Parts: sequence; structure tokens; C-alpha cells
Amino acid sequence: MNLLLVEDDPKIAAFVSRGLREQGFAVVHCQRAEEAEDQVLDQDFDLAIVDIMLPGRDGLSLVRQWRGQGVAMPILLLSARRSVDDRVQGLRLGGDDYLTKPFAFSELLARVEVLLRRSRTSMSESELRLADLRLDPARKQAWRAGQKLGLQPREYVLLELLLRNQGRVVSRTQILEQVWDFRFDPQTNVVDVLICRLRNKIDRDHDPKLLHTLRGIGYVLRVQ
Repeated sequence: MNLLLVEDDPKIAAFVSRGLREQGFAVVHCQRAEEAEDQVLDQDFDLAIVDIMLPGRDGLSLVRQWRGQGVAMPILLLSARRSVDDRVQGLRLGGDDYLTKPFAFSELLARVEVLLRRSRTSMSESELRLADLRLDPARKQAWRAGQKLGLQPREYVLLELLLRNQGRVVSRTQILEQVWDFRFDPQTNVVDVLICRLRNKIDRDHDPKLLHTLRGIGYVLRVQ
């Protein structure tokens, strides 16, 4: 599990990071909101822990930005502010839980585990998976072995079609209809080109290979 910690207090950051790593989590620590923005673009995180009071941009504006960009990971807010209004504002702007400082690590860990459990339950209801390939229809994103796949729109549509039919052969005609809305064969190699591009992105650097061609029949996603 990859966690992002956005906390400017070095003592709290060291305390939280050490405790989470001892529990088996991978932790990336950022001191400023600006650093955290870049980390979310580069990596796929399972959860973020964000201090509200940060130098420069505050944590709430960061959370609001992420939610506006469609970032759906659970977010645990940290703050020394104890008023009900502060907690309500944080939750309304996109936080999933709120923990006031000072706190015991055991309580932080319990809240992290609850948020991750909820997230896994939600993902299992909505995500499409095959081996270490997963696709989130709500976010229109896909990952292989935890790495985000940079899919073009038609590549994404094709991958979703194949995942929803995993283990079953999808014909060229079905692909033409579902991806291009063609009701006829355009007599071009557009399907072959698209399959090749998708295969390069999901299989080239990974094993096992998942996208298979059945000559004269169609294509199928499955673990051989």
C-alpha cells in the first residue's frame, strides 16, 4: 500500500512515517502542498494524510484541487484546530476523516485502516480487474502492476470492452461497433493498429501477457 503524507512538522512527519513503515506501508513524505501535487501526478497512492496548516498553500486547497481533478483516494486530514466548524469544512471540501493534534499513533493507524478497508470495498464493486491489471470506470483510468497506463480515449474504451468480456473472445465487428460506432467494415487495419497500441501499453513490460489474438476470430483478455 502506497501512502502520501503531507506534513510540514518534521517531528510529526518522522513519527508518522516511521510508524506506518513499521506496519508495512510505503510512505512518501512531502512538506508542502506544491510537492504533493507533483507526487500525485507521478504515482498512484492508496491514501493521503494531509495536514491542513501548511506553509504556502494550505491542505484544504490541495484537497479541493485533487477532488476537482477526479482524484478519488481516501484523505485523512490532520489539524490542531478542534472546532466543529473546522472539521465540517474539511469534510465538505473532500476529506474522508479528520484527526486533531496531538494524537496517538494507534488512533491514526486505526483510521487509516478503516479508510483503506472502505476504499477496497468500494473498488471491488466498481473496478474491473484481471491479474495485476485494473481499470476504474468512474475515473477513466487504468493501471498495470500499480503503474498508471497513459491510454488514449479509444485505447481506454477498447480495454474496458475487453475487461468486461475477459475470458470471452471479442470479434473485430464488436470492436468496430463499440469503439468507432461503425456498423460496417471500413476495410482498413484500424482494429489491428489499436490492438497493437494497447498491447504495447499493457503487456510489453509485464508478465503474464494478457491480451491474446485468435487469428480469424478476434481478441481476448485472459491469463494463459
